[in-house]
Amino acid sequence: MSTASPLPAFAGRSFQVEYPGLAAHNRYSDDGRHVHYAIVSGPYAGANGAAECQWRQIAKGVYVISWQEADGATVVHVDDFSNGRSQSFFTASDLSFHRMEGPLTELDTQEPAQ
Repeated sequence: MSTASPLPAFAGRSFQVEYPGLAAHNRYSDDGRHVHYAIVSGPYAGANGAAECQWRQIAKGVYVISWQEADGATVVHVDDFSNGRSQSFFTASDLSFHRMEGPLTELDTQEPAQ
């Protein structure tokens, strides 16, 4: 559950993840319990929405974050906010499974997820 204290490092912040062939913007709620996601490039470009997320801190600055999207897609990130790296494992709504790794960059918090 996401009930651990203190708040996660990503709470109230927005990030871009860039994987080979796909980039997304993820904006997390101030309590770290919700994510607004927007796929900005790649085969799923234009997909966006909001979901409740759960997280676990697994090392200093490193979190496993998971959520299920409205179309049934499931997402698990291992995000290293200290070193700016993300690994993602997700099953798309068409049941294709993807494993990706790439940079994690903080966005201006005033910038809306696209």
